[in-house]
Formats: sequence, C-alpha cells, structure tokens
Amino acid sequence: MAHTTTSELAAVEEQPVWLEVNHQPTVTWMCTPDQLEELAVGWLHGEGYIGSLDDLHSLRPCATDLGFWAEVDAARVAAVAADDRRRVLPSGCGAVSVALADPETLRRATARGEPAPTETMRALFKELFHRGQRYHDTGGIHAAALTDGVTLHWHAEDVGRHNAVDKVIGAALMARRDPTGLGLLVTGRISAELAFKAVRAGVAWVATVSVPTTLATQIARRGGVTLVGRAVSGHPQQHRP
Repeated sequence: MAHTTTSELAAVEEQPVWLEVNHQPTVTWMCTPDQLEELAVGWLHGEGYIGSLDDLHSLRPCATDLGFWAEVDAARVAAVAADDRRRVLPSGCGAVSVALADPETLRRATARGEPAPTETMRALFKELFHRGQRYHDTGGIHAAALTDGVTLHWHAEDVGRHNAVDKVIGAALMARRDPTGLGLLVTGRISAELAFKAVRAGVAWVATVSVPTTLATQIARRGGVTLVGRAVSGHPQQHRP
C-alpha cells in the first residue's frame, strides 16, 4: 500500500509576526504571512489605537524580521490601556493577546442596515470561495471579505479567522474607504472578538456559513450589527439588534 509522505501533505503557511506600538511590544500574530500591512492596520483599528488611516503616523516594517513598528498618538495608547476590558484567551485562532469587551459596556446603537437577500448571499459566498487560492490548494484556511451587498471587496485568507477580518478592514482603511454600512463575510464561527471588531468597524452585518456564539450575538445586538448564521443553508438564522 502506498504511503503519503509529509512533503505531499497539504499545509497552510503559518508564521509569527510581531507589532510594536510607540516602541512597546504589543502583539504577536500567528498568521499567514501576506497582506501583513493590512493586518497591522486592521488590528490597530479593531483595538482602538486608530480611528482612520490619518491616526497612524507611521508603520515601518522590520528589514530583518517579520514585524512592524507603529507610531500613533500617545493619548490613544493611554485610552486603550485604560479601556475596561477583560483579558481573555480567544475561542479560536487570532492574536496571541485578545481583548474582549463586556457587552454591557458597549454603547447601544440602532441597526445599520439590512443583510443581502438569501440568494444574493449565496452568490457572494460562492465568489468568496472561488477567490480563495489557498483554500483550493489546502482546504484548511479561513477567508473574509467586505461587500456592498453586490460585489466583494478586499478579500483575504488567513489561518486565523480574526486575522482575515483584520486584513480586509485594514485594506479598506488603506484604500480610504470607511467600512461603515458594509457587510462582512466570514467562513468561520462568529466569536465575541469578531463581533466586537465588526461593531468597531461600523459594518452593518456579518454573515457566516457557520454560526455565532451567544456572546457574539449580545455584542452585535448592542452594537447595531445583524449576524447571519448558516448563511448558505436553506434556513439562514438572523440575529438582529
């Protein structure tokens, strides 16, 4: 009987990438090493260090290692440090250090917009998977994309579903496009952290082929974001604000 060698097995590249903010070590991602500038910008936005690209004074890559030095206003760093959020372990892939917001501390917001219709949603997810070269090669990677409900924008793949989301949000910010009101497609479970990133980015809805967690639905409900679980099934499940 033939045996499959290790070299023949499909594998997804994963490497550590670090970020320092104002000369202080801040986070190390275990991630797929592409679209790294987008990852850094999206993560900084999701954590509250920047509100737009204008708040990022500089982002310099290390010449000898996979890492970045970011410069932002000292007041923003102090605000993040003072933010009353519990430090927790993530419920899946993502940054090594994860901040999770208590839903009760979020400001209540009204719904930002309607999700795409079911048939449109299926077509958008079909395009999402079609664009996934690493998914086709390995079958073992997450993807995310922003959409206006008609077209996909800023598609990304990563071993971590949170990283993929940071990459597409970062790409939008780098293109000077405010993600407010857009939809977010993800291939994995919608966790509390992912829901919080969506609220911070201002997206109107998040859809997944999987399901959201209970804490994610609480965060999204307070933040005005509609969650759509099992989006390509015959019976999508909507969790509305």
